[in-house]
Amino acid sequence: MSESCNHDCSNCSSNCSERSMESFRIEPNKYSKIKKVIGVVSGKGGVGKSFVTSMLASGMQKKGYSCGILDADITGPSIPKMFGLKEKAGGNEYGMLPVKTKNGIQVMSVNLLVDNETDPVVWRGPVIAGVVQQFWKDVLWRDVDCLFVDMPPGTGDVSLTVFQSIPVDGIIIVTSPQDLVSMIVGKAVNMAKMMNVPILGLVENMSYLECPDCGKKIELYGESKLQKAAQVYQLAPLAQLPIRPAAAKACDEGSVEDIETPELAQAYEIIEYLINK
Repeated sequence: MSESCNHDCSNCSSNCSERSMESFRIEPNKYSKIKKVIGVVSGKGGVGKSFVTSMLASGMQKKGYSCGILDADITGPSIPKMFGLKEKAGGNEYGMLPVKTKNGIQVMSVNLLVDNETDPVVWRGPVIAGVVQQFWKDVLWRDVDCLFVDMPPGTGDVSLTVFQSIPVDGIIIVTSPQDLVSMIVGKAVNMAKMMNVPILGLVENMSYLECPDCGKKIELYGESKLQKAAQVYQLAPLAQLPIRPAAAKACDEGSVEDIETPELAQAYEIIEYLINK
């Protein structure tokens, strides 16, 4: 520690013993009330991370818990479309106000702020990271039992910002059956360990397609890697989600809350335990 240290780590680049994860924490809006924060992450894009986030929030909301979604995937925000949100986010003297879905889930996303949902977000990393921090400290999250953070894919600036700025209680890693994706899971696991963030378990999306005629499970992307990845990284295998054309249609039509995902029962149990402990 430098002799001139003022004990404010937020603007200091020194690496000393006084520095800790808590040094980077940002306080939420003083009028917010948030019990638990869960990040949903993936090592790469295209595995259905936002879909899993939506299903986790929707499932817990149906169980009677008040949920919110902070869409931290700033350059690829898909949460508002999945829920059919057209209303723009507003604000009052207390802060920014999230938009509520038909079942009452509170959502904040950059697509709720831009004029058109197809407007590109052409910002550099520090600006994007700053927006994520604003979604935490400037948004009024009202009596949220569980705030789900839909993280961008990979282990870049935004993921680092979320882990450092927000007190994440745990993360769920989303993967798919391909060997490549399973390998990249390791990056997400190792980053979480480096940042001392608990990993609640793995969810494998697009595990199989169920034949509508005979019910046989067809593994379009090859044999499931969930159990193997869970064993390698000593994590809980939470769910295998099938490919369902009806679910894809519901996401496109903005009615994701109409989908039921009983396969996520174990994930719901873990989240419920976390909220109530």
